[in-house]
Amino acid sequence: MTSDSTLPVHITDAAVAYAGRTVLDGITLDVAPGERVAVIGPSGAGKTTLFRLIAGLVKPAGGEVVTLGRDTRHLTGGALDAMRRELGFLQQQDNLIPQLRVVHNVLMGRLGHWWLPRALLSLLWPQQVDRALAALERVELADRLWSLPDELSGGQQQRVAVARLIVQQPKLVLADEPVSALDLRLGREIIELLGQLASHDGATLLVNLHTLDLLPGRFDRVVALKDGRLFWSGTPETLDRALLRELYGAEYRALHLDELALPA
Repeated sequence: MTSDSTLPVHITDAAVAYAGRTVLDGITLDVAPGERVAVIGPSGAGKTTLFRLIAGLVKPAGGEVVTLGRDTRHLTGGALDAMRRELGFLQQQDNLIPQLRVVHNVLMGRLGHWWLPRALLSLLWPQQVDRALAALERVELADRLWSLPDELSGGQQQRVAVARLIVQQPKLVLADEPVSALDLRLGREIIELLGQLASHDGATLLVNLHTLDLLPGRFDRVVALKDGRLFWSGTPETLDRALLRELYGAEYRALHLDELALPA
C-alpha cells in the first residue's frame, strides 16, 4: 500500500472553523501522484477552503493534512516556502502583473527557484527567456512574448498563467475556478492545458470546477463537497442527474445542470 508520505495530498478527518462556524468537517481525502481530480459542489460547500487547507494557508482545527509529504499543521518559515515552491496555483483571476510584459509574468514561476539578485535582475533583463518561450509555445502564445497583459484577451491571459505554471514545474497544481470567467470553448482549452501538466509534466491536478460539461475525458476522479463535508467521490462517468440534484439543491436548475447529457 502507498505510504502517506508519497501521496501529494493526504487528509484525515480534517476540520476548519472560522469565527466559530465550521466550514469543513470530517474531510478525509487521498490524491495519488499524477491524478487529475475535479472538486465540485454548490456555493459555500467549502471547495476554496479545501484548497487553502491543502496549501497550508489555513490550519486545520482538527485532523491531519499532509501536502507533498509535509504535515501542514507544523510548517512555518523556510519549510513552508519549500513546500510552496512545489505547489502551483491558478485562480479565476489570472493574477498577471499588468505593468510587466508576458515574458516577465511567465518567469514569475521561477522566482521560488532563484536567489534574490537574479530575481531582481530578471525584472530589468529577463533571465531564461528560452524557458519562457518554450512554455508559451506549449500554450500557443509564442508570438506574445513581449506583449503587455492588457493587449491580450481573457483566455490568452489565462494561458499565460498556465505558461507560468509550466516554468514553475510544480508537483501539485491547485486550480480554483480557473475557467468560470470564460466561455465553454475557452474553458475547455484551459482545462486541457492543465491536463497536460499531469500527462506531460507529471504534476498532480486538483481543479475546483463549476462547468460540469468539462468533466468527461479530462479527469480521473470527481470529489463532491456539500455543507463542508465530503458528499461523494467517483469517476465522471458515474455521475447522474439524481446525484447532482441532491448535491446542488436549489442551484441545480440555475446552473443549467438539467441540460447535461447524464443518466437520470
